Amino acid sequence: MFNKVILVGNLTRDVELRYLPSSLAVAKTGIATNRKFKSQDGQMKDETCFIDITLFGRTAEVANQYLKKGSKVLVEGHLILEQWVDQAGQKRSKHSVTVENMQMLSAKDSSSEYTNSGGYDSYSYDSFDNSNQSSSKPQMSGGYQNGYQNNQYQNNRQSQPQPQQKFESIPEIDINEDDIPF
Repeated sequence: MFNKVILVGNLTRDVELRYLPSSLAVAKTGIATNRKFKSQDGQMKDETCFIDITLFGRTAEVANQYLKKGSKVLVEGHLILEQWVDQAGQKRSKHSVTVENMQMLSAKDSSSEYTNSGGYDSYSYDSFDNSNQSSSKPQMSGGYQNGYQNNQYQNNRQSQPQPQQKFESIPEIDINEDDIPF
Protein backbone atom coordinates (compact mmCIF):
# COMPACT_ATOMS: atom_id res chain seq x y z
CA MET A 1 0.00 0.00 0.00
CA PHE A 2 1.02 3.60 -0.55
CA ASN A 3 1.03 5.96 2.45
CA LYS A 4 2.52 9.37 1.63
CA VAL A 5 1.57 12.79 3.01
CA ILE A 6 2.90 16.19 1.92
CA LEU A 7 1.87 19.22 3.96
CA VAL A 8 2.73 22.92 3.78
CA GLY A 9 1.72 25.08 6.69
CA ASN A 10 2.71 26.92 9.84
CA LEU A 11 3.75 25.35 13.12
CA THR A 12 1.04 25.66 15.77
CA ARG A 13 3.45 25.39 18.72
CA ASP A 14 7.15 25.35 19.49
CA VAL A 15 9.05 22.11 18.86
CA GLU A 16 9.36 19.78 21.88
CA LEU A 17 12.63 17.81 21.66
CA ARG A 18 13.36 14.66 23.67
CA TYR A 19 15.92 11.89 23.43
CA LEU A 20 15.23 8.17 23.60
CA PRO A 21 17.51 5.99 25.80
CA SER A 22 19.25 5.03 22.53
CA SER A 23 20.20 8.76 22.09
CA LEU A 24 17.82 9.14 19.14
CA ALA A 25 16.26 12.61 19.01
CA VAL A 26 12.45 12.76 18.82
CA ALA A 27 10.62 16.05 18.27
CA LYS A 28 6.89 16.70 18.37
CA THR A 29 4.97 19.73 17.18
CA GLY A 30 1.87 20.56 15.18
CA ILE A 31 1.19 22.08 11.79
CA ALA A 32 -1.82 24.00 10.52
CA THR A 33 -2.72 23.81 6.84
CA ASN A 34 -5.30 25.87 4.97
CA ARG A 35 -7.51 24.87 2.08
CA LYS A 36 -9.60 27.33 0.11
CA PHE A 37 -12.55 26.06 -1.85
CA LYS A 38 -15.82 27.17 -3.35
CA SER A 39 -18.88 25.87 -1.48
CA GLN A 40 -22.05 24.65 -3.16
CA ASP A 41 -23.62 28.09 -2.77
CA GLY A 42 -20.68 29.68 -4.66
CA GLN A 43 -18.97 31.35 -1.70
CA MET A 44 -15.25 30.96 -1.07
CA LYS A 45 -14.58 29.07 2.16
CA ASP A 46 -11.39 28.60 4.12
CA GLU A 47 -10.81 25.33 5.98
CA THR A 48 -7.96 24.86 8.46
CA CYS A 49 -6.66 21.44 9.47
CA PHE A 50 -4.44 20.93 12.54
CA ILE A 51 -2.12 17.91 12.41
CA ASP A 52 0.40 16.65 14.98
CA ILE A 53 3.79 15.73 13.50
CA THR A 54 6.75 13.73 14.82
CA LEU A 55 10.34 14.11 13.60
CA PHE A 56 13.31 11.83 14.29
CA GLY A 57 17.11 12.05 14.36
CA ARG A 58 18.99 15.00 12.95
CA THR A 59 15.79 16.38 11.41
CA ALA A 60 14.30 16.63 14.92
CA GLU A 61 17.38 18.50 16.18
CA VAL A 62 17.35 20.89 13.22
CA ALA A 63 13.64 21.58 13.70
CA ASN A 64 14.19 22.30 17.38
CA GLN A 65 17.09 24.64 16.63
CA TYR A 66 15.58 26.67 13.77
CA LEU A 67 11.79 26.40 13.93
CA LYS A 68 9.32 28.00 16.32
CA LYS A 69 5.59 28.57 16.53
CA GLY A 70 4.43 30.23 13.29
CA SER A 71 7.36 29.00 11.14
CA LYS A 72 6.33 28.00 7.62
CA VAL A 73 7.45 24.49 6.75
CA LEU A 74 6.94 21.74 4.17
CA VAL A 75 6.89 18.21 5.57
CA GLU A 76 6.70 14.90 3.76
CA GLY A 77 6.00 11.69 5.60
CA HIS A 78 3.46 9.00 6.30
CA LEU A 79 0.16 8.97 8.15
CA ILE A 80 -0.12 6.91 11.33
CA LEU A 81 -2.99 6.11 13.66
CA GLU A 82 -2.15 6.54 17.34
CA GLN A 83 -4.39 4.65 19.78
CA TRP A 84 -4.46 4.76 23.58
CA VAL A 85 -6.76 4.43 26.59
CA ASP A 86 -7.33 7.65 28.54
CA GLN A 87 -7.51 7.98 32.33
CA ALA A 88 -11.27 7.43 32.25
CA GLY A 89 -10.76 4.08 30.47
CA GLN A 90 -12.07 5.33 27.12
CA LYS A 91 -10.35 4.23 23.91
CA ARG A 92 -8.94 7.25 22.08
CA SER A 93 -7.24 7.65 18.71
CA LYS A 94 -5.90 10.31 16.38
CA HIS A 95 -4.07 10.51 13.09
CA SER A 96 -0.64 12.14 12.95
CA VAL A 97 2.25 12.35 10.49
CA THR A 98 5.72 10.87 10.96
CA VAL A 99 8.04 13.18 9.03
CA GLU A 100 10.57 11.70 6.61
CA ASN A 101 11.60 14.94 4.84
CA MET A 102 11.37 18.56 5.92
CA GLN A 103 12.03 21.86 4.20
CA MET A 104 11.96 25.16 6.06
CA LEU A 105 10.05 27.78 4.05
CA SER A 106 10.39 30.85 6.28
CA ALA A 107 12.25 33.75 4.65
CA LYS A 108 15.47 33.27 6.64
CA ASP A 109 15.55 29.52 6.05
CA SER A 110 14.52 29.26 2.41
CA SER A 111 18.06 28.37 1.29
CA SER A 112 18.28 25.14 3.28
CA GLU A 113 16.60 21.79 3.00
CA TYR A 114 16.88 19.11 5.62
CA THR A 115 15.80 15.58 4.89
CA ASN A 116 15.41 12.47 6.96
CA SER A 117 15.51 9.30 4.92
CA GLY A 118 15.63 6.67 7.63
CA GLY A 119 19.38 7.14 8.01
CA TYR A 120 18.82 10.21 10.21
CA ASP A 121 21.19 12.25 8.07
CA SER A 122 20.71 15.79 6.83
CA TYR A 123 21.44 17.06 3.34
CA SER A 124 21.96 20.64 2.26
CA TYR A 125 20.42 22.32 -0.75
CA ASP A 126 23.89 23.06 -2.23
CA SER A 127 23.41 20.53 -5.02
CA PHE A 128 20.85 18.08 -6.28
CA ASP A 129 22.92 14.95 -5.73
CA ASN A 130 23.66 13.31 -2.39
CA SER A 131 27.46 13.44 -2.81
CA ASN A 132 27.70 16.10 -0.09
CA GLN A 133 26.37 13.87 2.69
CA SER A 134 28.14 14.56 5.93
CA SER A 135 30.36 11.63 6.81
CA SER A 136 31.10 12.98 10.30
CA LYS A 137 27.58 12.18 11.49
CA PRO A 138 26.86 8.64 12.64
CA GLN A 139 25.30 6.51 9.93
CA MET A 140 22.35 4.59 11.35
CA SER A 141 20.73 1.98 9.20
CA GLY A 142 17.05 2.19 9.72
CA GLY A 143 15.74 2.30 13.26
CA TYR A 144 12.26 1.81 14.56
CA GLN A 145 9.46 4.30 14.45
CA ASN A 146 6.12 3.42 16.00
CA GLY A 147 7.04 -0.27 16.00
CA TYR A 148 7.89 -0.44 12.29
CA GLN A 149 11.40 -0.72 10.95
CA ASN A 150 12.01 2.09 8.48
CA ASN A 151 14.68 0.42 6.32
CA GLN A 152 12.15 -0.01 3.51
CA TYR A 153 11.87 3.73 2.89
CA GLN A 154 15.64 4.13 2.93
CA ASN A 155 16.16 1.25 0.49
CA ASN A 156 13.48 2.54 -1.88
CA ARG A 157 14.99 6.00 -1.79
CA GLN A 158 18.50 4.76 -2.56
CA SER A 159 17.31 2.75 -5.54
CA GLN A 160 15.71 5.77 -7.22
CA PRO A 161 17.89 7.58 -9.76
CA GLN A 162 19.13 10.92 -8.48
CA PRO A 163 19.36 13.96 -10.77
CA GLN A 164 22.98 14.93 -11.35
CA GLN A 165 22.35 18.57 -12.30
CA LYS A 166 24.29 21.25 -10.39
CA PHE A 167 24.05 25.00 -10.54
CA GLU A 168 27.40 26.11 -11.95
CA SER A 169 26.76 29.84 -11.51
CA ILE A 170 26.37 29.63 -7.71
CA PRO A 171 29.73 29.77 -5.93
CA GLU A 172 30.34 27.42 -3.02
CA ILE A 173 30.75 29.26 0.27
CA ASP A 174 32.45 27.77 3.33
CA ILE A 175 30.55 29.04 6.39
CA ASN A 176 30.89 27.80 9.94
CA GLU A 177 27.44 27.08 11.45
CA ASP A 178 28.46 29.00 14.59
CA ASP A 179 28.65 32.20 12.50
CA ILE A 180 25.00 32.02 11.39
CA PRO A 181 22.89 34.44 13.48
CA PHE A 182 19.63 32.44 13.42
